[in-house]
Amino acid sequence: MGTENEEPHWKGHRERLRRKLLTRGAASLDDYEVLEVLLMAFIPRRDVKPVAKALHARLGSLSAILAAPGEDLVRIDGVGETVAAYLKAIAELQARATRETIRKKPAISSWSALMDYVRTELQHEKREQFRILFLDRKNQLIADEIMAHGTVDHAPVYTREVARRALELHASALILVHNHPSGDPTPSRADIDITRELIDALDPFDILVHDHLIAGTGGVTSLKSAGLI
Repeated sequence: MGTENEEPHWKGHRERLRRKLLTRGAASLDDYEVLEVLLMAFIPRRDVKPVAKALHARLGSLSAILAAPGEDLVRIDGVGETVAAYLKAIAELQARATRETIRKKPAISSWSALMDYVRTELQHEKREQFRILFLDRKNQLIADEIMAHGTVDHAPVYTREVARRALELHASALILVHNHPSGDPTPSRADIDITRELIDALDPFDILVHDHLIAGTGGVTSLKSAGLI
């Protein structure tokens, strides 16, 4: 039986985890341990290991945790509105940092950062969403805009509206982006058809469609790399 002055067991655990992070590097930590380090700052007076493990068990991955709506996060024991808000802020920091990278360099020359951005933004969306990255003559990002929201498996795209917006922004090229809520990023026949339709519609305006990226929990598929456009 512990004495009144005895420190809670988790204080020693916190110190060991901090030391492991600082001496071995963040890559040495398991996913739930990375969460623990974050939660240690947000929840100063309790054992956060069970909270970190519950978050990971319920949502399945770090990316899913950061993408989860606040109302889903607070259903997990130990996660209140404050912790949910901090996790959403971290997710937004990640998205903004990746967005900065693709804004500062030509999108097609920083392809890895672009794929990371698309994956972060869309892989856990529960409804289909069609977005367009509008690029200037140097292939730098002018705007990333949502052109259509769909149901679970359909987002209507109107070629006339896409052309009008591209001309308004003086875009020279586009990258089409959407998600498959099923998690499978395999392009459908409709995905291929709408891509070719947009390529044909924009050709008279000398606006290129560089690619169409489809995001899901299974990854990101490039129609161009797959030889489909």
